[in-house]
Formats: sequence, C-alpha cells, structure tokens
Amino acid sequence: MALHGLSAGGCIDLILAEDLAVMAALQAARGQLAALVEAIEPKFTHPQSAGRLIYLGAGTSGRLGVLDASETPPTFCVGTDRIIGIIAGGDSALRKSSEGMEDDPRGAMGELRALGLNDRDSVLAIAAGGTTPYAVGGLEVAKHLAPGCLTGLLTCSPVAKPPHCDHLIVLQTGPEVLTGSTRMKAGSATKMALNAISTSLMVRSGRVYQNLMVDLRATNAKLRDRGARVIATVTGLGRDESLALLDRAGGRAKLAIAMHKLGLDADSAQLKLDTVRGRLGDLLDRVTPGG
Repeated sequence: MALHGLSAGGCIDLILAEDLAVMAALQAARGQLAALVEAIEPKFTHPQSAGRLIYLGAGTSGRLGVLDASETPPTFCVGTDRIIGIIAGGDSALRKSSEGMEDDPRGAMGELRALGLNDRDSVLAIAAGGTTPYAVGGLEVAKHLAPGCLTGLLTCSPVAKPPHCDHLIVLQTGPEVLTGSTRMKAGSATKMALNAISTSLMVRSGRVYQNLMVDLRATNAKLRDRGARVIATVTGLGRDESLALLDRAGGRAKLAIAMHKLGLDADSAQLKLDTVRGRLGDLLDRVTPGG
C-alpha cells in the first residue's frame, strides 16, 4: 500500500521479493504442466497427421503466446504452422493495445476456422485472470469446430475448470505489487510455463539430442556459429571441420551430425533420419557407421 512512497531501491526490492512467488507457483503446478504436455504429445507427433499447438489470448497473455510460438522455428527448425499464437485484435495488438477485443467470447472464431482446426490440434487459452471471454470462449469455439481437439486453460488465478476445457493449469502467483498489473508476476510465470511446455514438447518430438539444439537450421551468422558448436560438441571435430560439415549438410546441424557419425553423404543420412522420424538419439543408438 506504500508503493507510491518508495525509493527506486525500495521499488526494486519489493518487486524482486514478490517475484520469488513465481517459481513457487510453477513448482506447485508441475503435475498440471506435465499432464498437458503428455496429452499434447501424441497429437503433435502423430506419424500420419501431426497436429498443431495453438495459443489463444488477449493483451499480455496473447503477446506471450505469440512470442513463444515465434521463437520455436529458429530454435527447433519446426514449421511456423506447427506452434501458432493468436492474439485478440490480430498482429497490430502486439504493439498497440486493443483490450476491447478481449470481451468477445467468439472473437477467435475467424482465426480458428481459417486454420482448419481438426481433432489432432491442441488449443491452449492463456488468461491471467482466468475469465477473459476471448480466451475462455475460444475453448468453446475450438470444441465446436473440432470436437476431438484438446483444450487447456493456463491461468494465474484459482478458478474452476470452465466448460470445454480438458486441462486446467493454475499458476497461483498471488496479488501483484501493482494491483491488477498482470504483466508482472503473472506475466513472468506465464512466460516460464510456456517455455516449459513448448521446450518439453520439442524434446519429446525428437528435436533435441542430449541438451543441444540439433534441429536448428543455420540461416544467419549467429546460428551458423551455434550450429558449428553443436556439431563440435557431439562429434569432437574442430571448428573449421564442423563449419565445413555444416555447409555440406545445407546448414542443418542434425543432418551434419548424422553424416559424420554414420559416414554417409547428406542424402543417405537424411534417409536414415527419416526412418526414425528425425530422432537423432534413436538413429545413433541403432545404426552402425556406414550402415
């Protein structure tokens, strides 16, 4: 209540002290987060018809969903159509607030219909307060368009599971230092939860080997350097050799590693990877060099 009279240092101390609640909230929701990833995984990785993960939210929650979705392609070389962020008000709402759009419970109908939502998809609504009509209503819209799709709600308030919601994840971060400013503790907790969800899903999808981003594609100087370091870590090659191998693999670190480990050219190594659905660990466990 005395926030308005605190010094700069006092403000920082108070905010950081309150932020300690973020990790506690995430730890308490560990089981809910794991259950959600376990439910999404078979849909997302289905060999005949892989599904998508779609984030749905308004305001800060929507922006965080779009951010997480946008960061998966360069990190994991996953298609931009596999993890999708939808925000109330469209892309313009990423920079300019359009909070009025959050009051329409059927506001996501157009975007979800345009995606051709199907039973392999998973829709995760994000709403710090747990009641945002655009987000919660989006779950009903999703079930209407694809009754077999998986739905979830990620919230930072203790709410009852709404209709049309298969999984409820509650991150109980408590009141904000600045009352109602959910871009603070709730925003931090939401960002961390989305990191955990998407990264765990990518790991379970075989897009990680050891703890390395083997599925990255070297599309710029930074990623080329990172790709070479990943290759060097797995193969033991020097930097120059790793860069040359990366170039022969068309900038694909995973393929470069498979080529070196199996003693094969790019096309042959890719065929081997295809037999294990791109899971490098499975390939290296079962195939001998040159075979």
